[in-house]
Amino acid sequence: MANHSQFGFQDASSPIMEELVEFHDHALMVALAICSLVLYLLALMLMEKLSSNTVDAQEVELIWTILPAIVLIMLALPSLQILYMMDEIDEPDLTLKAIGHQWYWTYEYTDFKDLTFDSYMLPTADLPLGHFRLLEVDHRIVIPMESPIRVIVTADDVLHSWAVPSLGVKTDAIPGRLNQTSFITTRPGIFYGQCSEICGANHSFMPIVVESAPLTHFESWSSLLSS
Repeated sequence: MANHSQFGFQDASSPIMEELVEFHDHALMVALAICSLVLYLLALMLMEKLSSNTVDAQEVELIWTILPAIVLIMLALPSLQILYMMDEIDEPDLTLKAIGHQWYWTYEYTDFKDLTFDSYMLPTADLPLGHFRLLEVDHRIVIPMESPIRVIVTADDVLHSWAVPSLGVKTDAIPGRLNQTSFITTRPGIFYGQCSEICGANHSFMPIVVESAPLTHFESWSSLLSS
């Protein structure tokens, strides 16, 4: 959950999000090194007397041609690795289907015979004490902790986007098309997200709440809803 005046990411709660945060820090360090070098050269040029010694220096030209290529490779390789990791879906323990509507979500647990419910944002007047305004819902998604979860995302009317930042998940919901993503929660907790695609007047009132719980708690919850 993000805090006021927070400049960084939310605490990572999945392996993919941990990789994304590490790559973000890596890219910032590369950008910091480039900015520091450019500022140093600018300061050097302003303070030193002008010289024509480097007008025809092939060694310098070779360096400033090869160096950017090396920097791009340093950024591209970990980026491609994370991209393939995000697309990898290998034998999920649970499949969840999320259907976007104006302006609520419908969830179907496809591994269960009859486990489907709608998830609406709780109005401020009905909000229990200590819960988050505009982020709490009447029915949360409950998933088993440390289990691979596949999410199939689609929409019933207009474009939506199913996004939970702390899990590193953001998938567009497109009418007539099934998109899929996956994640694993590394700890128990409650993770908040929202629709991240402008979908009409109440776009900002489509929160997503994922509750990660031990397997025994999930089994009890699913049995209660299925009965």
